[in-house]
Amino acid sequence: MAIELEYTLPYAVADVWQIISDPSRIDWVAGVASCDYDGKVRRFKMDGAGALAEEIFNIDHATHTITYGVIESTPPLENHRASMSLSENPEGTLLTWHTTVEPVAVEPFIKQGMDASAAKLLAVLAS
Repeated sequence: MAIELEYTLPYAVADVWQIISDPSRIDWVAGVASCDYDGKVRRFKMDGAGALAEEIFNIDHATHTITYGVIESTPPLENHRASMSLSENPEGTLLTWHTTVEPVAVEPFIKQGMDASAAKLLAVLAS
C-alpha cells in the first residue's frame, strides 16, 4: 500500500529544502530524540519506540527531492520506501510526501508520523 500526502507551506522552496535536504537535521522530525548520520545512513533514537535506521538513497537538489527507506526498525518492517519532493505553488511550497510500507498494518502509525513531522516543519519554518 502507499500513503501520499500533500502539504502547502507558506514559505519559499529554498527555505523548506534547506531543512529537509539535510539528513542530520532532526528538529522537524516528530518523535526523534537523537540522530547520527554517516553520509549514507541515519540512525534515529525514537522517543518511546527504540531505534530506527534509514538509508538515504538520493538527494536531488535540482528537483528538490529526497528518497530514503527504513533498513532497520523495531519491530522490523518488511518494506519501507519514501520520497519527499517540493514544488512551487501560489501559496509558497507544495510538499508531496510518498511512502510505501509493509506490513500495511503500520500505515496509520506512519501517516501519523508524517502529519506530525509536517506540523513540526511548519513550526521550525515559522521560528
